[in-house]
Amino acid sequence: MHLSENEGVEGNTFVVTGGLGFVGAALCLELVRRGARQVRSFDLRDSSPWSDDLRNSGVRCIQGDVTKKVDVDKALDGADCVLHLASYGMSGKEMLLFGRCDEVNINGTCNVLEAVFKHEITRLVYVSTYNVVFGGKEIQNGNESLPYFPLDDHVDTYGRSKSIAEQLVLKSNGRPFKNGGKQVYTCAIRPAAIYGPGEDRHLPRIVNLAKLGLAFFKIGGPSIKTDWIYVENLVLAIILASMGLLDNIPGREGQPVAAGQPYFVSDGSPVNTFEFLHPLLRSLDYDLPKFTVSVPFALSLGKIFQGVYTVLYPWLSKSWLPQPLILPAEVYKVGVTHYFSYLKAKEELGYVPFKSSREGMAATISYWKERKRRSLDGPTIFTWIAVTLGMSALFAAGWLPDIGPVPFLRALHLFFFRTITIVKVVFIISVGLHVAEGTYAWFLAKRVDPGNAMGWFWQTCALGFFSLRFLLKRAKEHHM
Repeated sequence: MHLSENEGVEGNTFVVTGGLGFVGAALCLELVRRGARQVRSFDLRDSSPWSDDLRNSGVRCIQGDVTKKVDVDKALDGADCVLHLASYGMSGKEMLLFGRCDEVNINGTCNVLEAVFKHEITRLVYVSTYNVVFGGKEIQNGNESLPYFPLDDHVDTYGRSKSIAEQLVLKSNGRPFKNGGKQVYTCAIRPAAIYGPGEDRHLPRIVNLAKLGLAFFKIGGPSIKTDWIYVENLVLAIILASMGLLDNIPGREGQPVAAGQPYFVSDGSPVNTFEFLHPLLRSLDYDLPKFTVSVPFALSLGKIFQGVYTVLYPWLSKSWLPQPLILPAEVYKVGVTHYFSYLKAKEELGYVPFKSSREGMAATISYWKERKRRSLDGPTIFTWIAVTLGMSALFAAGWLPDIGPVPFLRALHLFFFRTITIVKVVFIISVGLHVAEGTYAWFLAKRVDPGNAMGWFWQTCALGFFSLRFLLKRAKEHHM
């Protein structure tokens, strides 16, 4: 398919569902750059890290719920092409909110299809997932001829619901509108794991675990390979897919090349997930996983977390509940080889990765280094636990009555400090030093990291030099 860069974009109105998200926002901005007449971002949220950039670029941001027909109907009225990205349950706690996954991924897609037919929109691109054909069984250099993974065998609701939604979209291809004359053309893009500056699902979770010292292990050996796709490459693939649904291309009038077709897209170089992420973690000075565990062991661990978090179901949407360490579906994603060829997308859509994996990771590393520079840094969770327990034990030995473990703690401290008076003095001096270090940290942070000055004060009051050393390192870098 050989078309001009802006074929099918210039002068057309696009609706991007999930348009305030990481990929959706990048897609909206690229459509504006290519000369779309109007770009509408349709999202449940009213703001996101990208919403200001979208509004400043002229994108019309519409707040609404894809599961509500009236919201979808209003957003799609008058559109020429719909790029359906809105989804739920890709990773973490969301994967266990089964009802919400089905509601958004299946019912929401049905609402989009209904509005497309009502408003006679001729082009619909559905952003799907590799998981419609992958469910834990190894796939090497797979292609679009692979059958859908059996619905009942999916280990997560996300993969199952996305598979149902994709099949609904592709089966709707060629369906004529009520007034006759025209019909809808649909296709699906199946991206690999997505990364890039600002990605807000996979990398923040991995980086936070590494920062806390909880990235203990990697799953499987170095021979495990998976695909990744840089955000700009995915945006290019989606736009090319929308062009592939045009029905007025010379030589293919009424027969769009992409109509009814799924496409795998990636950076084109399958890699071991942990090797792929090593440069990022090293650049942030975080420890790399030291141990390797088998897939069966990781699956058992994932099932334990799934069981615990299922019990906590009523609170899964609460921000105070941390993400599970890992879930069964995530074990398969990183521990079982699965990568696919983008040859079909290349031959039919003209897709070739805009940036290489090396370039994409370099941009991602720069983003995370800057993000770390602007945030409060600190030691691992084990330092927090050790200091907290140490200070608590010292206080208990000096002041609390003989209940529970206090007699043992008192005896232990007396072995080192000889008298209760000395124990109390040591505690008071320790508290004084922590407060003094916290105060010094506040004054120092006002010069080198003013946005986090109060955070440095409280953290250093709690941890003392274990926190202060991170600030001193930042101060040294600030003066270099």
